[in-house]
Amino acid sequence: METGLDHLRPGKRAVITQVNTDAALKRRLKDFGLVPGTTVYCRYRCPWGHVTALELRGSVLALRTRDLGKIRVRC
Repeated sequence: METGLDHLRPGKRAVITQVNTDAALKRRLKDFGLVPGTTVYCRYRCPWGHVTALELRGSVLALRTRDLGKIRVRC
């Protein structure tokens, strides 16, 4: 099942399939290793839903939830 990364719940894993952001953000995410084929683990979601912490490639990355909706994943 493919969905937006903003729908991934804490404690769940998914594989990135597409990154549909603007060029500047896409390049920045690529620098962090957030590219198609990467497995991500949702560690934490802010109770207010503004920030989500993802674990990937041995690091934790906090992203705005509105940006996560532009990243497609396969659960």
